[in-house]
Amino acid sequence: MEPNTLQEVILFFDSPDNCREYLVKHRWPNGVVCPRCGGTKVLFQPKYNRWQCGSKHALRQFTAKTGTIFEDSPLGLDKWLLAMWQVVNCKNGVSSYEIARATGVTQKTAWFMDHRIRVALGMATPDKFSGHVEADETFIGGKARNMHVAQRRRRITGTGGRDKTAVMGILERGKDGTSKVRTSVVENRKKKTLQAEVHKHVEAGSALYTDFLLSYEGLEGRYAHQVVDHAVQYVDGNVHTNGLENFWSLLKRGLSGTYVSVEPFHLFRYLDEQSFRFNNRKMTDGERFSVAVSGVVGKRLTFDQLTGKITPGSNLESTSPAPI
Repeated sequence: MEPNTLQEVILFFDSPDNCREYLVKHRWPNGVVCPRCGGTKVLFQPKYNRWQCGSKHALRQFTAKTGTIFEDSPLGLDKWLLAMWQVVNCKNGVSSYEIARATGVTQKTAWFMDHRIRVALGMATPDKFSGHVEADETFIGGKARNMHVAQRRRRITGTGGRDKTAVMGILERGKDGTSKVRTSVVENRKKKTLQAEVHKHVEAGSALYTDFLLSYEGLEGRYAHQVVDHAVQYVDGNVHTNGLENFWSLLKRGLSGTYVSVEPFHLFRYLDEQSFRFNNRKMTDGERFSVAVSGVVGKRLTFDQLTGKITPGSNLESTSPAPI
């Protein structure tokens, strides 16, 4: 059975056996495999809800959580899968406070869960975009008019995007409205930075549409580059960046209305979350959830990594305080 509504999710995942079988189905569609040696001779131990590998090696016993974003979590899969359903299917995102109320955990735990789920939504980008492609950038940060005067004086030190985080997006237009987007946090909007992202994600010879920003000058030799000057018009036939403008609108609606305050240190995960929902928007809720569950393997995020105390592969302590 594949749950397709929130009510079905709550009822279906109330059973630990259903949780385990659902995860096994998406993780090991051809049968359970030892995550440490790849062996197929495994024996399930129902009393302990785990498997034991038939080959002799260290750490022979494992569960469905081993090697996934759920690993070492004391929470049951019922809470994890319910939280994942909400993150994947709520159009404007879902706050950690709402996850906490829905699953009966603390807000701090829900916040950690949300970020681990976002890691699973980070999509691999092996192929470059082609055809008709849009490129645009925006700034993410607090609005001065919403800040207390003391906060405004402390945080706003210049005009434009000086105190905000730059984000770049690249969108491949689909023939049937199934456009795909890739986003990344960038250091600045300088020519070297933005064109490096374009070269990384867009196949040479593609039709490339951007606004009149001078940083995009010089792309004509590699792409069929056309620009639209927003001071004059927003659309000139096929030349526009309205697809990305739509995506920025959805992104900022979630950041401002749901998450309220996002640290730049964590912003790339929120971009992954919104990109995942956008790229799979034509799917049903159940199909989108199924794709998300299939992406939990081989990804891990510890609390120390999340709070900046250590970086992946490093045991060095960070001198910066943990973000709230």
